[in-house]
Amino acid sequence: MNGRCRARAGFLTPWCAAGGVALSVTLQYVANNGIPARVQGTVKEWTLRGAFALPERVKRMLAGPPVVRDGQTLDLDTQLLLRLQRVSHERPAELLPIPQGRVALAAQSAMVGGRQPIGTSLDTTAAGVPVRVLTPRALVGRTDPLPTLVFLHGGGFIYGGRHETHDGLARFLAEAAGVQVISVDYRLAPEHPFPAAHDDCLAAFRAVVGDPERWQVDPARIAVGGDSAGGNLAAYLALTAAAEGLPLAYQLLIYPMAQASAEAPSRRMFDDGFFLTRQFLDLAESSYLPTEADCRDPRVDLVNADIPAGVCPGHLVTAGYDPLRDEGEAYARRLIEAGVALTMERQPGLIHGFVNWVGVDCAAREVVGELAARLRAGLGLASG
Repeated sequence: MNGRCRARAGFLTPWCAAGGVALSVTLQYVANNGIPARVQGTVKEWTLRGAFALPERVKRMLAGPPVVRDGQTLDLDTQLLLRLQRVSHERPAELLPIPQGRVALAAQSAMVGGRQPIGTSLDTTAAGVPVRVLTPRALVGRTDPLPTLVFLHGGGFIYGGRHETHDGLARFLAEAAGVQVISVDYRLAPEHPFPAAHDDCLAAFRAVVGDPERWQVDPARIAVGGDSAGGNLAAYLALTAAAEGLPLAYQLLIYPMAQASAEAPSRRMFDDGFFLTRQFLDLAESSYLPTEADCRDPRVDLVNADIPAGVCPGHLVTAGYDPLRDEGEAYARRLIEAGVALTMERQPGLIHGFVNWVGVDCAAREVVGELAARLRAGLGLASG
């Protein structure tokens, strides 16, 4: 425990020390003693929930002094989670071989995503691409066309397959927004480099809007959305839908990767210590975009892509402590300058990946709830 903690704590000092030691010992023990992965995940989830439930003063003592960068103060719960990850001594996914990294990232996502309820979940295919259809409880049994979100998961184009990292988020959005969600399980790099993911997502989207009766989709109330790499894919679908005249009512872009190999200030300012690292980005981009021509392709380089007429309205959110922040905001400005009815916001204290934290009571979960409300409003649905 540091001097700051002792000076401010008073009667809480012993509890602060004991709590910090207990959290550290628990996380290190489960990581280093051959405990089965499923049990490890449960213990870590309980530990995280317990930490987030502590009084704010105690969380501050455990997390350390406030972090301020670029005029932004890091959210306290986010800072605490980052500290817990450090004391657990877990190697980040990007430092592991990709197959092991996929397992590690799936476990981390399950820990923060929790067990989200859903009405029904059906795995099927659209144009040969695996998809998962999630129907919220409020819409189960309906026979009329449903408002629908086609969701594209993040993961640097290399992680997140088989719905292992974003199912909790997709379920949360379905229930909170009151929409059917069709989550696309596109092919991943390095096994399938560019343009495999873009081709899969477009094929699945065309199949859904081309046969609305089969998918029980209301063509007037269909949206695309995604985070990070998935935000890039969703933005690509929105541009393509406008160019081809495909039905699309709304786009929800969550800290999208908008310019591969960019050197925007945020990529340098937040390239280590805030979950998404320079090493992760280098691995993702070299795996999915192995050539310079791939990086410059307008399907990937959204900042320099042509904006066709008729791009649907939408909302784009960035995180203040995210390397992708500046390029996402640059793309938002491009859309707005082109006349697209897009709203843009920055969550200054949050980091890349915050939308997955729907299983813990924190500021990030509240923001995801607000995004679900924006999606609902964007599709013309009455507030729930």
